[in-house]
This record gives sequence, C-alpha cells and structure tokens, in this order.
Amino acid sequence: MKILVTGGAGFIGSTLCIKLKEKYPEYTITAFDNLKRRGSEINLTDFKNCGVEFVHGDIRNAEDLSALGSFDVLVEASAEPSVLAGLNSDPSYVINNNLYGSINCFNLCLKYKAKLIFLSTSRVYPIDKIEQANFIEEETRFSFSEKQMERGISSKGISEELNLFGPRSFYGTTKLSSELFIQEYAAFYGLSAAITRFGVIAGPRQMGKTDQGVVTLWMAKHFWKQSLQYIGYGGFGKQVRDILHVDDLVDLIDLQIHQIEKFNSKIFNAGGGTQNSVSLLEMTKICEEITGNKINIGSDKNNRPADLRMYITDNSKIENEIGWKPQLAVEKIFTDIYEWIKNDELLLEKILK
Repeated sequence: MKILVTGGAGFIGSTLCIKLKEKYPEYTITAFDNLKRRGSEINLTDFKNCGVEFVHGDIRNAEDLSALGSFDVLVEASAEPSVLAGLNSDPSYVINNNLYGSINCFNLCLKYKAKLIFLSTSRVYPIDKIEQANFIEEETRFSFSEKQMERGISSKGISEELNLFGPRSFYGTTKLSSELFIQEYAAFYGLSAAITRFGVIAGPRQMGKTDQGVVTLWMAKHFWKQSLQYIGYGGFGKQVRDILHVDDLVDLIDLQIHQIEKFNSKIFNAGGGTQNSVSLLEMTKICEEITGNKINIGSDKNNRPADLRMYITDNSKIENEIGWKPQLAVEKIFTDIYEWIKNDELLLEKILK
C-alpha cells in the first residue's frame, strides 16, 4: 500500500508516518510538507532513519501535488492549526491553506481513485452555543451541567448533534467547509472518505505554542522553569479541555485506512473524553509532579478572541458504532512529552524554550 500524508512533517503527520512505517514496513509512506512550522525540519532525520519518504511541497500548489505520482490513501493532516489565525490579521492564508489546499488534495484523490482520511476539528462547533451552555464552577475546573438547553451538549461534552449555525473562527470555518466539499465529492464522484472531528491532540513531537499546542507548552515551561499565565475566565486557570494522546489518534487512523467502509458517509467526534479532561490549573499540578519544578504563573482576566470556557468531546457515537475509544490516560500524555523533551533537550531548547 502507498500512503501519502500531507502535513507529514508536522506533529500529527510525522508521528503517523513513523508509526505506520514501523507497523507496516512493506508499505510506502510519503510525508509531504512545506516545512513552514518551526521545528518540523527536525523530523527529516527520523524519516530517513526509518524509511519514510519525504517530499517538500505545498498543498496550495496543485503542481507540487501532481508531481507525487499515484497512491492508495491520502491522510490530509496539513492545516494552519491556530484558532486565532485570521482573527486579527488577513484571513487569506488560513483560507488558502485549509480550504483551497485541501480541495487540491481531494482532486488528487479522484485522479488516483485513492481513499481520503480527513482530519477535521472540534472547532467546527459554534463558539456561542458552547459558551452559553450551562456549567458548574468547581474548585479546580469548570464542568458541563447535565441539564442543557441545546441538543448535543451534556455532562459528557459536545456530540455530533450540536447545531452548526453560528461563527466558530476562520480556522473552524475552513475545516467545516472542507467537510461539506468532501460530502459533495463523495456523493457525485464516489470519493471514499473518513471525516473525524478531533479535539486537543498532544504528545511528543508537538512544537507547542500558546495558540496551538498548549499541553507541550505547559510542560516545556515547567521543564525550563519559565513563567506562564492563566488567561481569561477570571484568570484562575479553570478552563477545561479533553486531551487525546497522538498514539490513540494513530490507532484510529490505522483503522480508517484499512476499514474505511465503516466511516464512509459519516462524521465522528474523537477526543480524550471526560476521563481525559483537564483544566489549566490541573495541568499545572501534573507538570509540577512530573518535573519537580514550580513556576510563576500570572493571571489575566481578559478572555482571548474565540476562546472557550471548556470543550470536552462526547465520544459516544464512535464508541458505539466503531468500538474505538482512547486508551492512554492524561498523565501518560504529560509523561511522554516530558521524556521527549528530556531526551532531546539540547535540540528542543532552541524551539520550545
């Protein structure tokens, strides 16, 4: 089998390429990436060592993609991942990359009659509907109340039934638009595709930033004893996200590659779920316990644009219909990131510190 991974040198893409090559050494795995994100270049050495092919190119350029030749499966993992992209600047880049670039990938799948695995996002769900949900303020976190006015929100989190009307960020809108185009390609051209709305993904190889990769950022700041801030919602650090280990994501994509018929014409949420949800305050405690370091954490009460008090993935649909659920606990995620930073401290210090 020939598998092409766009965004292949990024966090998810590089992990996926290497894990698939290790499991299926007879497969041809090609990572396609423009190396725009700082730190992605360090994955090229690992690709060479394990036999993953690398092609430098940009999904916005159809000519770059057409030069690749045929393949059996395309995993579309390329994206401008920041929720803030386009909110305080020209949105052209996020639109061109995440929508037009993805459409180039869909057309390439048609050309070679290849299957498509599309990594979408929980950010397709409207901000206001989640922000207006009933919640409970507990000692260290916010939680969703069981009684809700909106269908698709419960104490389990956000399900696929939540109404999609309303603003969600340019990032979320480009991803939702791509989902809609995939459905058109499937209906009129017979494209075989799996669409998954992932929540926060974390693990080794993630070059953490404030606006994307907060779990790695939190660990890195504790590792090198640098300061942080709790931003928004009173500045207490009670906002919550569920976290999925990247290895659990790889297991799901492996299943989609080999049994895509289970996913055709369906859309699933996939995340860490309530059992792997954590607030910033709770993240701090975990990082302190793993590193042995305490750092100064400031407080800013002002909310950031497009931020959410909490987001937790309701995995009920994918668990019931597919049988997939996360296997790795949130503590394992933080421990693996710590070990990754510790083992490559000199290399990663230039990027993460």
